Amino acid sequence: MNVGIEKQATNSTAAGPGVNGGNIAYQPYYGNPLAHVHSGNEARLPAFGGEFQPGLYKSVEARRFANPAPLGLSAFALTTFVLSCVNLGARGVSAPNVVVPLALGYGGLVQLLAGMWEMAVGNTFGATALSSYGGFWIAYGILLTPNWNILGAGGPYATEATKAIDPKMGESAVAFFLTGWFIFTTILLLCTLRSTVMFFMLFFTLDLAFLMLACGAYANDNGAMDASKRLTQAGGGFGMLAAFLAWYNAFAGIADSSNSFFIVPVFHFPWSEKGREARHSTKTDRHNA
Repeated sequence: MNVGIEKQATNSTAAGPGVNGGNIAYQPYYGNPLAHVHSGNEARLPAFGGEFQPGLYKSVEARRFANPAPLGLSAFALTTFVLSCVNLGARGVSAPNVVVPLALGYGGLVQLLAGMWEMAVGNTFGATALSSYGGFWIAYGILLTPNWNILGAGGPYATEATKAIDPKMGESAVAFFLTGWFIFTTILLLCTLRSTVMFFMLFFTLDLAFLMLACGAYANDNGAMDASKRLTQAGGGFGMLAAFLAWYNAFAGIADSSNSFFIVPVFHFPWSEKGREARHSTKTDRHNA
């Protein structure tokens, strides 16, 4: 893998600044240490988890921005990690209020900014996904903020007689909220089928997390408390996997030969452009041998 990177740097005609006063030339394919070959005539970039773009993509040769995907992925990962710990009941913590500052500041605001920067570099998928999940975290933070009292006593889901929250109405409302995000994540999941295994698994585990949490809220609404608890814990488990997969993809987008002694594989699907390219290269090498 490193040999390919060194070869790519040697053959490039675009000088990169920084190393040895800018004497080393680099291929202008920023943020993708796993891509060995890229031609300006290609309609698609090879699928790459750290680039947060599984499909058609505008050429990055003239890009003036850094890759914003690792920032958005990191913001999503940390906020999801903390919420998943609460959903799992780790160390007896059951109140999700600790997530509010993260949801509003890091997972919300920072991820939304990363999504807007993806828009600036022409990445439709990345802009849609990161901006939407940034909006999700802001909305979820507002949902849990006591001053808004959306799910509290005397709030809109409280009964007229006791002013206490109606558990059935409140749980159903949260279930609707989570179901909508499950549907949206399923749409994004379908757009990762020609990308990489690690990129696909991120959205797959996140999709299951939303599904389990929504089902847990519906079960609570129906009075099945034990099933609701188990489904919520399952949602926390899938959310934890999604968090670490997001960190994995973020690392894949950050690490290269200039800052790390190793890079992590993202495992291209065999039917993706990069997978077909690898198979063709293997067949050619066998034929030449």
